[in-house]
Amino acid sequence: MAWKRILNLLFVVACFQGSLVAGDWPQFRGPNNSGVCSESQAPSQWNDTKNLAWTQKIPGYGWSSPIVVGDKIIVTTAVSEKQKRPQPFSFGMLGKVKPSDTVYRWEIHCLDRKNGKALWSQTVLERKPTIAVTFGNTYASETPVSDGVCVYVYFGMHGVYCYNLDGKEVWQRDLGTYKMLMNWGTGSSPTLEGDRLFILCDNDEKSFLVALDKKTGKELWRVTHDEKSNWTTPFVWRNKVRVEIVTAGSNAVRSYAPADGKILWELKRPAGRSPSFVNATPVASESMLYVAAGSNPGRSPLWVVKAGASGDVSLKPGETSNASIAWSNIKACPPMASPLLYKEYLYILMQNSNLLMCLDARTGKEVYKERLPGAKSFTASPWAHDGKLYCLDEDGKTFVVRAGPKFELLGKNEIKDMFWSTPALSQDALYLRGADRLYCIRR
Repeated sequence: MAWKRILNLLFVVACFQGSLVAGDWPQFRGPNNSGVCSESQAPSQWNDTKNLAWTQKIPGYGWSSPIVVGDKIIVTTAVSEKQKRPQPFSFGMLGKVKPSDTVYRWEIHCLDRKNGKALWSQTVLERKPTIAVTFGNTYASETPVSDGVCVYVYFGMHGVYCYNLDGKEVWQRDLGTYKMLMNWGTGSSPTLEGDRLFILCDNDEKSFLVALDKKTGKELWRVTHDEKSNWTTPFVWRNKVRVEIVTAGSNAVRSYAPADGKILWELKRPAGRSPSFVNATPVASESMLYVAAGSNPGRSPLWVVKAGASGDVSLKPGETSNASIAWSNIKACPPMASPLLYKEYLYILMQNSNLLMCLDARTGKEVYKERLPGAKSFTASPWAHDGKLYCLDEDGKTFVVRAGPKFELLGKNEIKDMFWSTPALSQDALYLRGADRLYCIRR
C-alpha cells in the first residue's frame, strides 16, 4: 500500500540522518579535518605505564587512524599470514616491491571506547592484492569516516564499503585498480558532506574525484583529476561563503561544488617549478584555506586562499599574493604531516628533521622555527587541545609544546612502537595506533 511505502521511505531516511555528538572524532583529523578538539580532557603526560588505560592488539597491519563515534572506536586493517611488519623508510627499499602473492583479509574492527574490548569485526574482502605497497605502507592506510549511523571504509584499489554501527553491510562498490607511483600504495581517506561521500583517487593512470550517494553507493558524479599519484585527502571547506570540496595536487589546487563537481576555482603550480607529489591535507578557518601543491619546501609554496575565490586564482611570476590569495610562503610547504591551525597560528612539522615551524596565520610571518630535541621523522599529523600542541614522531615520542608565539617545550611522552597513524581524541582520552596495537591514554 502507498502509506506503507511512505513509512518505509521515512524509516530509511531516518536511519541516514547523522547522529554525531560533541566529542566524537568521526574522520581523519577529527571534526572539520582540523586536528583540534575543544572538548577533550585527555592527559598531557603518559608513557608505557602512566595514564595508559588499556592497549589492544589489532590483527594484521594498517596505518588508518582510529575514529571515535559515541562509545565505539572503529579501526581498519589488512591481514595476511605472511605479511611483514612495516618498516621505516630507507632508500634501499625503493623499486624492490611487487604485488603480494598472498591472500589478504581486509577487516573492520569495532571496539568499546572505555575498555578496548571487541564489539564486532567484519571481513569485507578476501583476495590477493591488486597493487603493491612499499616499505612502511600497508593495505589499510585510509581512515574511515562516519556520520554517526554508518561507517564508510575505503581500501584504495580494493573497494569502498558501507557498514552500519552494528556491523551489518549496507553496500559496497569497486572503483577500479590503477598503478601508483613506485608501488608506494595508497593513502587518501574518504570524506563526507551531506548525503555525499567523496573519494579522491590520484594515481599514475587515470586520476579522478568521485561523489557517491552515501545511502546506496551509487555514483552521483565523477570528474577527471589532472594529476598523477598523490596521497592527500579531499577537504570539505565550510567557509563563510559556501561549502567546497578542495583537492591538493602536484599540478594545482582545485575547489569543486559538492552538488555537481563543477570547478569553483583553481590555483596552479608556479611556472618553472617541477612538481612534487602531495601528502598533506589542507586546513582552514571560515575565511582562509591553508594548502600546498607539493611536499618539498622550496619547490611548492604554501598558499592561503580567501573564502569566495572564483576562477583561475594562480599567482603571476613574482607575486606572493593577489585578490584571492592572502599570502604564500615557499619555505612552509608541509612535506608529510598535515599543518595544524590553532587559534592565531599555523604549525608545520618537517618530516625528516626535528623542526617545528610556527607562522602567523593571518600574515604568514614566521614566528619561530625550533628543533624538537631527539625527534625522528614525522608522519602522523599534529593535534591540539587545552592550549597545547602535540607532535608524535615515528618512534613513539610525543612532544608537547605550548601553543602561542613563544616556543616552549612542556614535555615529552614515549611509548615504544612505530607510529605513522594520526591519533584520535574523545572527551576524556587519546587513542594512538602503533603498527599492530591500539593504545588508550586516559587519566
